Amino acid sequence: MNVTAGRLVQLTPMRAAIGRRMAESQSNVPHFYVSTEISTASAEAYLRRVSEAAGTNVTMTAGLVRACAVALREFPIFNSVWSDEGLLMVDEINVGVAVALDGGLVAPAVLGCGELDLLTTAERVADLVERARAGKLRAPEMTDATFTLTNLGMFEVSAFAALVPPPQVGILAVGRSIRRAIVGEDGTVTTGRMMVATLSADHRAVDGADAARWLGAFKRSLEHPESLANRFAEEPS
Repeated sequence: MNVTAGRLVQLTPMRAAIGRRMAESQSNVPHFYVSTEISTASAEAYLRRVSEAAGTNVTMTAGLVRACAVALREFPIFNSVWSDEGLLMVDEINVGVAVALDGGLVAPAVLGCGELDLLTTAERVADLVERARAGKLRAPEMTDATFTLTNLGMFEVSAFAALVPPPQVGILAVGRSIRRAIVGEDGTVTTGRMMVATLSADHRAVDGADAARWLGAFKRSLEHPESLANRFAEEPS
């Protein structure tokens, strides 16, 4: 490159590590991508009711983590890690949550979230994000994620695709919820809030039909959000 002026910015250790890991993912993992549109009106209303009943803030990210856990329990092939010897099907569901930091990003895991109710998941997610920004994450949270969620819904991002963080076999990328026109089967036009979710997957481990089924389970959980609370959770009245 022929440049006459400029300033060299040294990479932080975190940025360099991210670069190495993502280059490894792009080079070694045969990615494919599957997207779906999800109506979010029911989930947003449900999370508001749960928040009001509990006197706390249950965020959409917490709902997304729960929906991932529900789908991972139904299709555990996505809760696995790749090795040269084969796929290790992990018993515990540990959903990593991407958190943006000044020097890059981390994706610490909500450990054991397959066994958590919605309110506990919300508490764990809030605590995880706070400690990530304070640099107080524990080692297993940084190393034991079995699947990752990256949510840019708080920005002006409609849809995007993410790189699978090895040795995981899947990552879900979620954009913002947008109100738009919806044409029904009978041709009637209504409006509703819709969100695009894109699943990136490792083609060595899963195929397109697997990804479509997983996304279907994830979508059903959000469009029928009572499923986000397991039998140990109190339902709002």
